[in-house]
Amino acid sequence: MNTPDSICKSAEKKMEKSLENLKIEFTKIRTGRAHPGVLDHVMVDYYGSLTPLSQLANVNLIDSRTLSVTPWEKPMVQTIEKAISEAGLGLNPSSMGDLIRVPMPALTEERRKELTKVAKNQSEDSKVAIRNIRREANENLKKMVKDKDISSDDEKRYQDVIQKLTDKFVKVIDEALEKKESDILTV
Repeated sequence: MNTPDSICKSAEKKMEKSLENLKIEFTKIRTGRAHPGVLDHVMVDYYGSLTPLSQLANVNLIDSRTLSVTPWEKPMVQTIEKAISEAGLGLNPSSMGDLIRVPMPALTEERRKELTKVAKNQSEDSKVAIRNIRREANENLKKMVKDKDISSDDEKRYQDVIQKLTDKFVKVIDEALEKKESDILTV
């Protein structure tokens, strides 16, 4: 049986997952600087099955604008290079022997503004998810009152707890967005 505490804990776990998903989405948004996380979501055709790049190669920084990708198997160089090109990140890798260099193109002012819009949309989606979790938790509490499992005073108290959780996560999302926007807009 659900308890008000388990409803609150479940809501908090779901909110944490939403926040984690936002952070993952933010790593996909490229800022002007290179960092290995940019390629985390690149999937490579490894003998017929799609495999994350991180399982097939080392990804390192050469300098602030260039990544190096060193495949563990030499025959995979062309396949990995193709996967990076087709990943929709706007990157143009070039191979030199068994090393793939991935220069990060400088972002134009227009592109920076587009990326901040993308970041805002993703953070707004996360806030909506958080609010949906709050609504679901509150509905569960209402059902418990209707079933006479808890009093309406308890319902109010737990709704306050859930609202505080919601406010806390929305604030963290706003802070993450602010940080991401300043990363994107820093030339």
